[in-house]
Amino acid sequence: MAQRSFRNCNYPGCSKLTKNTYCEEHEGEVKRKRGERESSSKRGYNYKWQQEREKFLRKNPLCTECMKENKITPAKIVDHIVPHKGDMKLFWDKSNWQPLCKRCHDRKTAREDGGFGNERNKI
Repeated sequence: MAQRSFRNCNYPGCSKLTKNTYCEEHEGEVKRKRGERESSSKRGYNYKWQQEREKFLRKNPLCTECMKENKITPAKIVDHIVPHKGDMKLFWDKSNWQPLCKRCHDRKTAREDGGFGNERNKI
């Protein structure tokens, strides 16, 4: 398989060399403008996160929203109470974490994102 050669970034005014359409600096910016998300690992959901998530769910095994309704439901997701939107300090702030079941997490995410599941549909 042939290797791609380097070329200038397609971002207006950028002359950095890349093998992709945009350099690393501008790729994320273009995706955000299009309403696309970075990969989960680039957003912080990596091996370290998986380890911390497991520890948190062992200590907090029940969905907090279901418990408010006197229901006992196992939590499967560690939710960021305040969406971190790439702020790694907020991402790792455990006081901003809560255990949720998938149903409650999906409902919360739909409320935050305008009911469609992602930011670009808020238009």
